[in-house]
Amino acid sequence: MQTIFPILRYIDARSAMRSLCATFGFVEVFSVPASGQIIRHAQLKLGTNVIMLGSVRPDECMASPQLLGAATQALYVYVDDLDAHFERARAAGAEITSPPKDTDFGSREYHVRDLEGHLWTFGTYLPEADPG
Repeated sequence: MQTIFPILRYIDARSAMRSLCATFGFVEVFSVPASGQIIRHAQLKLGTNVIMLGSVRPDECMASPQLLGAATQALYVYVDDLDAHFERARAAGAEITSPPKDTDFGSREYHVRDLEGHLWTFGTYLPEADPG
C-alpha cells in the first residue's frame, strides 16, 4: 500500500500531465479544475502508485526546477520492463541524462529529466518496506 505521495509543481501543469502520460506511461486520474491553464490539484497513476501535481502558485514555497535552474529532489520509480520503458521515453523525446545501466546493488536503471527539469530514475530495484 502506497503511503508516500510525491507532489510536484509545474509552470505549465497541463503540458506536464500530457508529457508524463505520453513519455512515462502515467494515466490521469483527475485534475481540478478539469480544464483551463491552472491546475489546483491533479493525480496521475502509474501501476498501483499515484503522484500529485499542480501549477506553481505564488502562495506556496514550491517551484518548478525550470524556475530554480536546478532540481531539489528526484523520484525513483520501479518498472517491470526497464528497457521497454526506456525506449518509450526515448522515442517520446525525453531528456535522457543516463541510459540504462546495471548498478552495483543489483538494479538496472536509467535517469531522465521531465519537460520542466524534475529528475526521474526508472529502475528495477524494489526496496523492501521492512528489511529487518
